[in-house]
Amino acid sequence: MNHMGIIKPRRSLSSFVLASAPVWLYVAMVVLFSAVAPRFFSIENFLNIMIQASSVAVVAIGMTFVLLTAGIDLSVGSMMFLAGTVAGSLVVGHGWPIPLALGAMLLTGLLGGAFNGLLITKLRLAPFIVTLATLFVARGLGLWITETRAINLPDAFRQLATAGIGGIRTPIFILLLVLVVAESILRRTGYGRRLYAIGYDSVAARKAGVDVDRALIVAYALCGLSAAIGGMIALAQLAAVSPDLGQGRELAVIAAAGIGWQFLHDYQRK
Repeated sequence: MNHMGIIKPRRSLSSFVLASAPVWLYVAMVVLFSAVAPRFFSIENFLNIMIQASSVAVVAIGMTFVLLTAGIDLSVGSMMFLAGTVAGSLVVGHGWPIPLALGAMLLTGLLGGAFNGLLITKLRLAPFIVTLATLFVARGLGLWITETRAINLPDAFRQLATAGIGGIRTPIFILLLVLVVAESILRRTGYGRRLYAIGYDSVAARKAGVDVDRALIVAYALCGLSAAIGGMIALAQLAAVSPDLGQGRELAVIAAAGIGWQFLHDYQRK
């Protein structure tokens, strides 16, 4: 019985198990891998998994903003590559300090995402078509900048991946920071509530006074920014800008964002 005196039907055990299927599958996977490899269930191994997955996870967090609006961004992998080529060419080709090159990298991702949002809102084009086009355009620009050659970055660039505090490396700190900021925006700000409203019914949200175009542009800009951050982590781990950086990464990002959103949705319904 809830606070209004309405009796809610009790959920059966089978429905509870089905609703918690992702959790049980995850537990089963951990148990199986731990039985096969005893060292799998260790803090060091889980930290390594987080480090390796941090790049995809950061981009998936940004993708969540777009998915909440019933949109999609297929260009995140190419944005990672384009932003990486900008940073690599500035450091190696023009002698820029690494912090300034990283700032230019983040700005590239932010502007690339905002460009997607502008095309979608101002030209009324489908997000799938726009981001599919910018997927090829961004990768083409990156290949043009690098002349299809890899850019080997200085050893100082690796410090972003190897540095850390108490055994926890920088990629994990970056992931947690992005996660906390994104969660605060989506759950504690009016902008986050507007994104949910747009995804549920954009026409009704517009009639309610929501600036839908502006909210969409910001959502895609944040997605592009997260792609640049994910690319920054990948560059620090590889210490090189390879022509296939980020290639196919959009599939893993969309899958991670979709599964994570579904898990959170099921959790909130309980």
